[in-house]
Amino acid sequence: MKRFLKIYLDKPELAGLALLFVLVLVFQAKSNGILLSFENMRGVMGLLPEMALVAIGVTLLMICGEFDLSVGSVFALMPMSMAVLLNSGVPFPVAVLLGLMICGAIGFINGYVTLQFSIPSFITTLGMLFIARSLTIVISGGFPPLLPPDLPTWLFTDYIWQGSPFRMSFLWFVVIAALVAALLSLTNFGNWIRATGGFNEAAASMGIPVKRVKIVCFMLCSVLAGFAGLLQVLRLGSPLPSIGEGLELQAVAAAVIGGTALAGGIGTVFGAIIGTLLIRTIDNGLVLSRVDANWFKFAIGVLTMFAVIANAWMGKMSRKIKVEAHK
Repeated sequence: MKRFLKIYLDKPELAGLALLFVLVLVFQAKSNGILLSFENMRGVMGLLPEMALVAIGVTLLMICGEFDLSVGSVFALMPMSMAVLLNSGVPFPVAVLLGLMICGAIGFINGYVTLQFSIPSFITTLGMLFIARSLTIVISGGFPPLLPPDLPTWLFTDYIWQGSPFRMSFLWFVVIAALVAALLSLTNFGNWIRATGGFNEAAASMGIPVKRVKIVCFMLCSVLAGFAGLLQVLRLGSPLPSIGEGLELQAVAAAVIGGTALAGGIGTVFGAIIGTLLIRTIDNGLVLSRVDANWFKFAIGVLTMFAVIANAWMGKMSRKIKVEAHK
């Protein structure tokens, strides 16, 4: 038991990985082998980067001890801003850069207001959720703008090679996920993030600039959400003011299911990806198994509650073992 507990505490995402394996087997059988078919996996992998990048950003921020409920609105605001700029004659690279800068500014505002006025990030980003969504609708003028036809969308939406199950967006996702994972695991800043989320007062007393660390994480979270929105809009061909609604809750669920602690300090990029794959597998598996799609949110809710309960129980058991070891 102690050995299992140690493995879980070191790698909390392994529980999600085991559950993913079980669900894949179940839905593969229920769907008569369609789930793992090439065409179905091609569709799933085409959508994965868009949600996974948001989940990675939310996970990074949760490790730092904060939340961001505005990512779904930022997901829509960035490509809408880009589309308006493109239709005003701004070159594509500049429009993308300015759109991402807007996302970074939103993240900065979220972090600054939260820390400067000691407001829970849940409340700050809830307000930003409505602000960013309203701005998206206002700048759209009520009608989704069309993207210019000569954009280099192949760089984001085309398949990597003919017959490949992966789009270029998947390559972007892999590179970004690897960079964020390296940031968390191989740099001093990654250690600062974990220390800030797990032991905020101790981190401050050690000289770690906790406010600066949190603001940077807020900004990274918003930028990743905006870039994910860019990927979806380039795939769909037109920005819609309504995209990303409810995405923030799925991203939080993916992070928690992947082993990220609500209290901060614990979590991995791999866990966020596993959580996202679980959600996408449930969504896809229910459809292929001809189960009422209204059960999707029910399943995600149960998984999230189970993950939180499991994390709390494991934490309690860990503290108990430590106390016994010191007796």
